[in-house]
Amino acid sequence: MDGSPDQVQSDEIISDAWDFNGRPALRSRTGGWTSAAMILVVELCERLTTLGIGVNLVTYLKNTMHFGNAASANTVTNYLGTSFMLSLLGGFVADTYIGRYLTIAIFAAVQASGVVILTVSTVAPGLRPPPCGDPVATRCAQATGTQTGVMYLALYLTALGTGGIKSSVSGLGSDQFDESNRVERQQMTRFFNWFFFFISIGSLIAVTVLVYIQDNVGRWLGYGICAAAILVGLTVFLAGSPRYRFKKLVGSPLTQIAAVLTAAVRKRGLPLPSDTSLLHEIDAFTSNDEAAGKTRKSKFKQRLALSDQFRFLNRAAIIEPSPWPAATKQSRWKLSTATDVEEVKLILRMLPIWATTIIFWTVYAQMTTFSVSQASTMNRHIGSSFQISSGSLTAFFVISILITVPVYDRLMVPLFRLLTGNPQFFTPLRQIGVGLVLSVLAMASAALIELKRLRASADSPSTQLSVFWLLPQFILVGSGVAFAYMGQLDFFLRECPAGMKTMSTGLFLSTVSLGFFFSTTLVTIVHKVTGESGHGAWLPDDINKGRLYNFYWLLVGLGGINLILFWASAKWYVYRVKTMTETGENEELVIHA
Repeated sequence: MDGSPDQVQSDEIISDAWDFNGRPALRSRTGGWTSAAMILVVELCERLTTLGIGVNLVTYLKNTMHFGNAASANTVTNYLGTSFMLSLLGGFVADTYIGRYLTIAIFAAVQASGVVILTVSTVAPGLRPPPCGDPVATRCAQATGTQTGVMYLALYLTALGTGGIKSSVSGLGSDQFDESNRVERQQMTRFFNWFFFFISIGSLIAVTVLVYIQDNVGRWLGYGICAAAILVGLTVFLAGSPRYRFKKLVGSPLTQIAAVLTAAVRKRGLPLPSDTSLLHEIDAFTSNDEAAGKTRKSKFKQRLALSDQFRFLNRAAIIEPSPWPAATKQSRWKLSTATDVEEVKLILRMLPIWATTIIFWTVYAQMTTFSVSQASTMNRHIGSSFQISSGSLTAFFVISILITVPVYDRLMVPLFRLLTGNPQFFTPLRQIGVGLVLSVLAMASAALIELKRLRASADSPSTQLSVFWLLPQFILVGSGVAFAYMGQLDFFLRECPAGMKTMSTGLFLSTVSLGFFFSTTLVTIVHKVTGESGHGAWLPDDINKGRLYNFYWLLVGLGGINLILFWASAKWYVYRVKTMTETGENEELVIHA
């Protein structure tokens, strides 16, 4: 660098980002760790709020709203599943209309309104059924339609807010680091580690402090703290506005996918050229907007080399003979660039991995439903006076996550680097694979321990098995989440096209959602096939009279089959190679530690 003012200014300006006032973002005044830290705070508060409600919700539904065992479990999984599924809606809104910043701000306010309504419903006597003494001896009054409706309104407003925040928070956080700068690219990798750490801290506070307050002080205070937390997170987030880096809206990725598919189908009869350079492509040194007279920084497009998979889509970039002048721009529904085609291929290649990670989150769902029900029937005393809340057992699940992350980073990564000579041995797909294996082992452990619990209850009804027998399933699932979540987040954000980060985050979070919904479906089917009560019922309201262990063995079988399908999909997957428009250099994206 010659030190000239022009050169210094060129290095200082981020080519594809703007500041809060719409001016080109300066490296020294925007982005970096200061901005990322404020975004991390809102994610911590969101996690504390969502899990603070969800992890102990099953006991509220059973004890206060007088729902049955299966109905309570399904309500929890539907609520959590919807919150993650709505991240797709949040991603669409962010990419197409208002951007990630406004999406987070607006949906955080929506989440706060939902939690406030939920808090009020726990205080107002008319919004919950009257308490009952012994649920076994007497029939408790069921919640009225109005009471149930208000509760669902509160839960699903909260879920809507969660989906909007989650769709954009990791993407906006990664936007604070410039991938073209080596130092900031390394900082982005650390950001993902801290992102997961803050999620875990929020979860730990939720399943210990908040659950204890809910069970021993009152739901009104526990949910009130949740409402205050998300409002604090929103305030901190808005305070960081002058420091954020913003990216240009790229429009809905769904439109690009539809356009490529349409163009390829229209030209399905044309032969593919052997030389891919004959296909239509963005100019190596110009952006799509330069032809329209806009500055080069108005839109930055990464040029991607075409891969050999899904070659039929290459037809979308075939240039057909046209009677119109060469300068006339054709509709994107008739002619796509080779880069647009490759971006669609990237998404299609992700789908088998996406599908085979759903079952993991079905296993995860059991930690907030039937595992909590198990804990409520066991001896939860520590000493003679202190008793653990059944929902707080999830703390061991979160602690196992917090332990697994540094063990992985400081012990396993260096060890396997030494043993294999490969610094990138733990690719995202291998991380996900480890998580899937641990989830299968967790359900096998859960089934065996449930059998032991039932035998102990039958031999001596007055003697309860210690709740700490459930620790193996919580620890195994917690460690599995550490591997699977980090692997999926890394995979979906780094392997997706630059302009599809928000949609790719939504795809990742939709696996969590579908895992919860699949749990609901399984419970409903099992309930109908085995019956709601009586001999042979797997999931009756009184789990001491059921066969919950069979449900866990079912998940072991499904998880084993899914693991084989995942292995085949991972063997087939090809990591992307990107070509930077600015430099023209091929760079294999191998930052997968």
